[in-house]
Amino acid sequence: MAAEKDTDVNKQNRRGTVCNVVISQESETGGSGDGRQPIIFNPDFFVEKLRHERPEAFTELVLSNITRLIDLPGAEFSQLLDEEPKTPNGTAAGGFFRSFNFLKRKDKCVVFGMPLTEEGIAQIYQLIVYLSKNLHVEGLFRVPGNSLRQQTLREQLNSGADIDFSSGDFHPNDVATLLKSFLGELPEPLLTQRHLHAHLKITELSLFDDQGNKTSLPDKERQIEALQLLLMLLPTANRALLKLLLDLLYHTAKQQDKNKMSAHNLALMFAPHVIWPKNMNASDLQENLKKLNSGMAFLIKHSQKIFRAPAYLREHARLQFANTRMIHSKDDLELLSVGGSPFVSACKRSGAPVSLDPDSHTEEALRELCRHVTDHMPNSAKKKKLIRQLGKQSSPSTPVSESTTPTSKKHARSRSFGGLIKKKVLGSQPGADRRGRHVSPPGKENIIRDPAS
Repeated sequence: MAAEKDTDVNKQNRRGTVCNVVISQESETGGSGDGRQPIIFNPDFFVEKLRHERPEAFTELVLSNITRLIDLPGAEFSQLLDEEPKTPNGTAAGGFFRSFNFLKRKDKCVVFGMPLTEEGIAQIYQLIVYLSKNLHVEGLFRVPGNSLRQQTLREQLNSGADIDFSSGDFHPNDVATLLKSFLGELPEPLLTQRHLHAHLKITELSLFDDQGNKTSLPDKERQIEALQLLLMLLPTANRALLKLLLDLLYHTAKQQDKNKMSAHNLALMFAPHVIWPKNMNASDLQENLKKLNSGMAFLIKHSQKIFRAPAYLREHARLQFANTRMIHSKDDLELLSVGGSPFVSACKRSGAPVSLDPDSHTEEALRELCRHVTDHMPNSAKKKKLIRQLGKQSSPSTPVSESTTPTSKKHARSRSFGGLIKKKVLGSQPGADRRGRHVSPPGKENIIRDPAS
């Protein structure tokens, strides 16, 4: 009875280990004195909401930005359009913000040699947690473990058992080797066969010189952005396990002074299981081997960035649910902040939607825009035209710069003042000449030409 109680405690402790970047749907607002984990804001909340509630719009948005970064011919592009695998109930694998909460669950199922499932990941997660506590072991993932101990561990995982690693029955090399075996026995690589050509194209992204010619230097910023987009199209289970795995390898490489395993060494160990295609012939594999291995090393080095949505995608998703103007790409986001407008900066800092509906324009926005155009744009016909347009849109209380050329409002004021003089001096005489200031009706010359008037 006591042993059974200890097992329940261990199971509860292991299940409580959940990635802390996910919003906990089971937690409620309130104080943290009850021992519950705090709710942590996920910056990709609206992106995930868009993926779940409007999957077609989400896929179209991601694909349009991927093709902006890399050139994919028709056949390669069509591979990215394949639908995500469905679960037996007919829905896409993984609901809205289930995320890593499935790691709490433990169901009995065969893990090795089967298609990737959340139940299988929950079992393999035990290996990842154990290895994360033994990153100091020299040659981790390179030195093979004991085959008999690996077979015992494999059978326990296939039976759905909770592994007691504290007993000392298994060595970190046993666990590391078994983790690689699990990945190698998946029906297809973790990054999937249909994404292979896109990953190869991403490794080719390079910087341009001042003349617009390609250089041999990789464009890391564009590579990271392309990976952020591409990984969003992975099946939910693949993306979840890939994040857990790359986090583990990233922290392993950070301790390479102890374990002698750099990101490059780890890439050589895991590229065959994560990115190498199962059905590629030897000649094609040899031709792309360097790209595949370097791509795996890049994934490990930048694993803390590639699972975030690009800023413009977050903004697009947020604005879509706020019923304001859509931001479809990085260029649209930069256009909003061009010139460093204080109004736009303030909106971005406060998280307020930047609406372009004329009904929602505020006087503050117009004043900021008038001031910005006056202070920063060089004097030109374009500047004058823009100021005249702003003058037409602004209300009487909105000031227009004094240093600019006269606008239509100034002309209107002059005509109104002249009309007032004529009305007071001339009255309503029909013979008054309206075109010349120095031409007056008979008998009134001295009054009009008198400077004191």
